[in-house]
Amino acid sequence: MKSIIQQLTDINLFKRKPEGEDVLWDTGLFVGRPFRLTYSRAEILVADAWKQRAKGIPQGCFLLAYYDNELHDYKNAEAILLRVVQPTRLPTDQEVISSMVEYYKDDIRTGTNQRSQLDTFTRYEFSFSGLECSVLGSFYIDEQDQTCFGADLENFYSAHNYSVIKPSPSYLIKIVNYREHGSPGRSGDIKIGKVRYSSSRRFQQTEEEVPVYVQAPDFAGKRTALFGMTRTGKSNTVKKIIQSCVEMSDNAPFQLDKDTESPEEVLKPFTDENNPKYPIGQIIFDINGEYANPNLQDKGTAIFDLYQNSTVRYSTVPKPGFLEMKVNFFEEVENGFELIRSYPKIADDPSRFVVNFKSVDLNQPEDYATNHSSSTRHDRRVAVYLCCLYRAGFKASLKFKVKFNANEKVRNAVSPGVDPSKGITLEKCVDWWESLWDIYDNDSAFTTYKQQKGHEWADEDLKALLVMLTRKSKSGGRADCSGFRILNPVREQHTSTLQTPYDQDILNKLRQGKIIIVDLSLGNPEIQAMFSERICRRIFTDAIARFTSTRPNNFIQFYFEEAHNLFPKKEDRDLSQIYNRLAKEGAKFNLGLIYATQEVSSISSNILKATQNWFISHLNNEDEIRELRKYYDFSDFTESLIRFSQDTDKGFVRMKTYSNPFVIPVQIDRFPPEN
Repeated sequence: MKSIIQQLTDINLFKRKPEGEDVLWDTGLFVGRPFRLTYSRAEILVADAWKQRAKGIPQGCFLLAYYDNELHDYKNAEAILLRVVQPTRLPTDQEVISSMVEYYKDDIRTGTNQRSQLDTFTRYEFSFSGLECSVLGSFYIDEQDQTCFGADLENFYSAHNYSVIKPSPSYLIKIVNYREHGSPGRSGDIKIGKVRYSSSRRFQQTEEEVPVYVQAPDFAGKRTALFGMTRTGKSNTVKKIIQSCVEMSDNAPFQLDKDTESPEEVLKPFTDENNPKYPIGQIIFDINGEYANPNLQDKGTAIFDLYQNSTVRYSTVPKPGFLEMKVNFFEEVENGFELIRSYPKIADDPSRFVVNFKSVDLNQPEDYATNHSSSTRHDRRVAVYLCCLYRAGFKASLKFKVKFNANEKVRNAVSPGVDPSKGITLEKCVDWWESLWDIYDNDSAFTTYKQQKGHEWADEDLKALLVMLTRKSKSGGRADCSGFRILNPVREQHTSTLQTPYDQDILNKLRQGKIIIVDLSLGNPEIQAMFSERICRRIFTDAIARFTSTRPNNFIQFYFEEAHNLFPKKEDRDLSQIYNRLAKEGAKFNLGLIYATQEVSSISSNILKATQNWFISHLNNEDEIRELRKYYDFSDFTESLIRFSQDTDKGFVRMKTYSNPFVIPVQIDRFPPEN
């Protein structure tokens, strides 16, 4: 049995019939002739007999209009690729309709059976109709005798010079799987589904299936959108893409950071066989938990069940079999503080003491090791910040100690006999700083320091932290603000165990080509957004660092289900948001973005404009259709996308991929595969 590559190589889209035949072309069944042709539209004359012989011409059907040139003029062979859009009027329609009405009035039987009372000529005239088609481009022969496709018309002749053919399945496979360089079916290509024109399949179910293939460069590092109503097959399609990436990843010949390559080779993300050079990392932000957990609705299709050896699951709450996304705030000072500042209730709090707290800089100074003054001030800020955590109920290990420097005069004024530079417990540290703030404005140790040095002993950042710790906006005053209590909601994100920061752990596994599932099903929307943004920023920052240091990036694919919960809204123009940056800049860093949601209009236009792959199932209103018409040639499908049968149309999508120059109607294969 021939392989798909051999089959496609053997296919000649310009195969002629023997001389003497009425129709020159042997690539399918003759269905009509054009009577009007432009660069973007064709109107063709079809007859009932031709349509019946071709087993129907459904809306969205591909047709080929061949230029009937001389047999010996092979180099000028051309086939215009058409797609059926809707019926159109024939110039003779008015007369035909008038005749039909008259026959109906006279109660004359007009059918095509033996009881028909129409004469042969009238029946013949009544059998013709018109179809409007969009022009998708043209196939032609280049100088190397290779079949090429152009996404427009360089020229066209008078309409009567063309024959219109409905391609047979063996030729349709060449059309829908056309590649500019090479044929599909190689090791880097994955079968994703089969051609399907319409919801009704009375004729199609008896025809040979036409497989549709995708290739690694279509998805790896690209932006992919899936739109459609609930239960129309979006999740199944996402899982097919995940499956495709797993199969591509299995063919990767190298391991990132283990195999040495020349600088020239580093720049090439794919092998000559279209396989990725390194295993593809995939991270799924699972809003509903359907990828991380078995469920009754999609029995047997949880990604973790099928790819257990290569999948690692993370959760925001303790769950068996999941790694917990927690932060040790005492060990990861900078990461923890960043999480606090981005925490929903804290990030939006306009109180002065909260604003001052959020503006504190806890990043270690670059000259920390060489500048004693800079390191001393940094250590003091960190010490007070850790005391705030302790007072808010964050638990530290029993052996945890805090160290910072203070001169002897200050130590004696605050707590004689206690030297923080040697390390003190958190409890003693809290007492020390609370005592200091009570006497800070009046004690000579601090007033003399200011007179001698020209600046205060405590800088503005330290004072903002002391206000948080003591809940006193003024030294020696009474408690007049919430202070450290605002940190209470963040406490659930803390762990006292020593571990690699979860975002770094996730990044390390993605670089190894693992599948990461982040289960966000039990968190509130604000927490979901916070975790997903932090992970995305960590991966994005690392990708930039590797890119600028000429180290290779493996492909990392981001998957977002119910993307409208996380992505910026349509009217949001902030290009600095991480999702906009992934869409606009991610491609050069080998970062792919796959997102699924119900509405086209719910996604920022900045992301939509950068999207190369589209899978559209069922949209139920004209507003979404109008939004979709802006992109590629989806305007050809505006009528059929609104119609949907819940029982038979799941997984029926209109697909536009990076390597395909036009939209293809596809029935996506069921996931998981039967084998």
